[in-house]
Amino acid sequence: MKQMIYRSQPFGFDQAMLAGILSQARLNNPRDDITGALVCRHDLYLQLIEGPAAAIDALYARIRIDDRHGDVRLLLMDEVDERMFPDWAMLHDEPSSQFWAPGEVAAGALDTASPATLRAAFRSLTEHVQE
Repeated sequence: MKQMIYRSQPFGFDQAMLAGILSQARLNNPRDDITGALVCRHDLYLQLIEGPAAAIDALYARIRIDDRHGDVRLLLMDEVDERMFPDWAMLHDEPSSQFWAPGEVAAGALDTASPATLRAAFRSLTEHVQE
């Protein structure tokens, strides 16, 4: 199974757009056996998606041409044995305070973060949801 983390810059971000993204993901991802989590805020989309390699590749190709995303950057792509978000078609990080601050993102913290650091951030999200 493939696991991917990417980041992008929102274009025209507002709550209606976020609701549309989440609704679409929660409808389509179960069909494609994709699970994951999405961090959304005015300066950042940060998403972990996992599932069959062909489905992940196809989804990432659609994201790259989606006009709601700018400056899409692949941060991690790896084969994994088990899912981090097995029960979530698409989990949304509502507080998003546990992730990098806007200044850190602007300074390139995500682009230089190690795979372990990226995964740890999403792992903390799973712990937050389970509380």
